[in-house]
Amino acid sequence: MTSSRLPGKVMAPVLGQPMIGRQLERLGRSARIGRIVVATSLDASDDPLAGYVEGLGHLVFRGSLGDVLGRFGGAMALVPDADTVVRLTADCPLADWTVIDATIDRRVEAGADYASNTPAARTYPHGLDVEVMTRAALEQACREAAEPYEREHVTPFIYRRPDRFRLAYLSQPVSLAHLRWTVDLPEDLAFVRDVYEHLYPGKPDFTTDDVVALARNSSGAAA
Repeated sequence: MTSSRLPGKVMAPVLGQPMIGRQLERLGRSARIGRIVVATSLDASDDPLAGYVEGLGHLVFRGSLGDVLGRFGGAMALVPDADTVVRLTADCPLADWTVIDATIDRRVEAGADYASNTPAARTYPHGLDVEVMTRAALEQACREAAEPYEREHVTPFIYRRPDRFRLAYLSQPVSLAHLRWTVDLPEDLAFVRDVYEHLYPGKPDFTTDDVVALARNSSGAAA
């Protein structure tokens, strides 16, 4: 809730529901995610967020505002039988569950400690980012990461050390890396609201292809 560029964005309304609720609805379509835990801070500004998410029936872990890696460790502890952790950020309400599941499968197939769909030459839109890691890898990061950057951004301790961790990546044949679907700025939120207003009423489980088609049609109309 303390985002500097767009304060309170995760609770901003999108078609009558908080943005985080819309995202959690989409994540619920994943066939590979067993349990969702929302990791937020102990700051009083996050009280409404925690209360709303708990009301939806999801687990919530609250920890340090600055030590996001520590929060992930605490969230992981709430699901002691999970051997894999999927990291998804709360400002991406167009998340694609098929991409999430494919990234999870990529980690398994490669026998990797960490997998993502964000290699150096990314091919997925910004806002569809997925990171998957073993519990053991995240536990090592929680214990050993000391740099502030590695505590704030959760996974750099792992992917910066290919000598210690086996890494794998997911790409698609046609790059959509030029597309921006994450919500950082007011115009990003306006785009997401427009997508939901156009697609959700007729197709609540709209896909990435639907969003791409809508964006192209909108661009054509504007031209």
